Amino acid sequence: MSNIYTYQKIKDARIKKGLTLRKVSSLLDIDVAILSKMERGERNLNKEIILKLARIYKINANELIISFLSDRIVNELYKEGYANEVLKVAEEKLKNIYLLKEESISKDLANALNEIDAMKKKVNKLRPFDKTQIKKLEEYYEINYTYDSNKIEGNTLTLQETALVVEKGMTIGGKSLREHLEAINHYEAIGYIKEIISKQEFFNEWILKNIHLLILRGIDDKNAGKYREIEVRISGSKHIPPEFFKLPEMMEKCFQYYELNIKKIHPVILAADMHQKLVDIHPFVDGNGRTARLVMNLILLQNGYSIANIKGDLNNRIEYYKALELSQVENDISYFRMLIANEVKRALNDYLNVVNVGR
Repeated sequence: MSNIYTYQKIKDARIKKGLTLRKVSSLLDIDVAILSKMERGERNLNKEIILKLARIYKINANELIISFLSDRIVNELYKEGYANEVLKVAEEKLKNIYLLKEESISKDLANALNEIDAMKKKVNKLRPFDKTQIKKLEEYYEINYTYDSNKIEGNTLTLQETALVVEKGMTIGGKSLREHLEAINHYEAIGYIKEIISKQEFFNEWILKNIHLLILRGIDDKNAGKYREIEVRISGSKHIPPEFFKLPEMMEKCFQYYELNIKKIHPVILAADMHQKLVDIHPFVDGNGRTARLVMNLILLQNGYSIANIKGDLNNRIEYYKALELSQVENDISYFRMLIANEVKRALNDYLNVVNVGR
């Protein structure tokens, strides 16, 4: 009875994709006979294999994991009996586990998340918004976000110059071609993540690389959308990014964290954690910060929040780098989570004020 439903889903997904057992087994680096047994339910699956298959078949990993785990539970209950009684007791135990997990979040962060949820409800009550107003608001926030995200990385275009470059296609005297491309690319990358959201696509490695491809397009085409194959160091930071040969394994774990926690933890925490993990791993030669912030906002926007824009001025930049340094060097992510929560709260408050004035 092992994996009675999950193996059929996996087999159906492979056939739908038009892939042979041999092709998939080579991608998984396992024997074709083992994969064949998995599809027939004669060999146990595990989470690692399931997540890899979900990425190959481009199907929802969360649903596949849930199906897999439910199969395991059904198998055990089928063998032992007492199904209803066991499920009731298990449900109570799970509630206690989740309560303990929530206690690991600081009281200040829990309060901030509660405020964010309350503000998000207020925003939702004001829907539907005027389309013209919303379009202008989005343009305003996206230009500001492009300006600040690039400023954090050293771009010297002013806010007004950024708007002229992006909206009017103007060339600013005394500014480099790279700075112009950084503005244009970042703005287009925001458009890309909005397209991903509108299509309800599941965030994955392909989307991450596409975001990075847009960020470095025309600046460093050789490395755009590709994991680095050299060692790098971060100027002014004690953190030493991992060796490049460790990237495939580390990035796989990063996506596993995302896939396993997408329904378990608060979206703001998930967005902050994915940002932190990407900057920590530093998978690209350049453009890691901008890419990580775009991924963070992809997750936030997918969950109905506003763009969280970390300001590029000196004070905010120092706080941002300090929070990242604490998570990287001292393994303390609480400060960074709180920083992102405060940015989300500020963005929602700003959004509410503007929308209310327009009514």
